[in-house]
Amino acid sequence: MELMVFLIPAALFLALLGLGGFFWSLSAGQYDDLDGAAHRILIDDDEEEGKASSALQNETPPIPG
Repeated sequence: MELMVFLIPAALFLALLGLGGFFWSLSAGQYDDLDGAAHRILIDDDEEEGKASSALQNETPPIPG
């Protein structure tokens, strides 16, 4: 029973610490965009870069003169 005198306050302290961390993450905006990372993985960056570089290659250079 004497051990409970130390375990209960330690458990309450850890619970409050976790709750404080949760509220801090809420205020820091950690949960604002939950679907963004899930959709971002599907976007092919190489394809977009390829379109931009091929568009630059198709332009005719100005003729000096």
